[in-house]
Amino acid sequence: MEALHDKKLAFLEEMANKIRQDIIETLVEAGSGHSAGPLGMADIFTALYFHILNHNPKKPDWPDRDRVILSNGHICPVLYVAMAHAGYFPVEELKTLRKLNSRLQGHPHRTALPGAETTSGPLGSGLSQSCGIALAARLDKKKYQTYCLMSDGEHDAGNTWEAVMFAGKNRLSNITAILDRNNIQIDGFTENIMPLEPLRDKYESFNWHVIEVNGHNFEQIVSAVNEAKAIYEKPTMIIAHTIPGKGVSFMENDFLWHGKPPTKEEALAAMKELRTLEGRIKSEHE
Repeated sequence: MEALHDKKLAFLEEMANKIRQDIIETLVEAGSGHSAGPLGMADIFTALYFHILNHNPKKPDWPDRDRVILSNGHICPVLYVAMAHAGYFPVEELKTLRKLNSRLQGHPHRTALPGAETTSGPLGSGLSQSCGIALAARLDKKKYQTYCLMSDGEHDAGNTWEAVMFAGKNRLSNITAILDRNNIQIDGFTENIMPLEPLRDKYESFNWHVIEVNGHNFEQIVSAVNEAKAIYEKPTMIIAHTIPGKGVSFMENDFLWHGKPPTKEEALAAMKELRTLEGRIKSEHE
């Protein structure tokens, strides 16, 4: 992984803002989909696809590629937009989100889209899938990393904790899980629906290495992944504290935006904010 110098940092910040803009445009074109989670995870996915991953968009089945497993598949707009800008498929195809016969369904479909590693839908399955992939890599003596993107709300699912125990017991150090700790789920705030805290203590009790970061700070994200790679005796959980709806003021921290797209009027207001932020980012790095 190359050093995170000032020029690369500026590129990542501008790309994350572009990804947020395309998420808005993609959702309003589809007329359905999730807003809060994709916007909140834009920085994480930008860091992965444009700095961290060992991958080749022109060869999506390259055997030694790092694997990205999206457990909470409903935030797939951010995955699709990041993949499109990375070169997995044309950016223009984003306009087909959730449309009939599109490769970009409301949850990723592994056999439909090159570069999509798993089919997701039922919450709580992604870490179990990651365990299988990571264990296979160990048996095959492969060096690729498996990154599992998870939501906090899906920790209500028991399957998640079976996988947590399995990874810890088998010391699957080639798994790095990244938890979107945005504190919301479809019905409200996580600590009201089904309290998760003390989340860090729970993971550590199952033999995981835990790092907490600001999920909008590229230096912290990259540093955490580098630290995870240096841990050889256990899997790593990166708890990324994020703001749902990040970048759009009227969406931020509002659980009502978990599962709905913006109207055309709301999209115009959102794009105005994001373009203003785009100008601010460019001026800061000039």
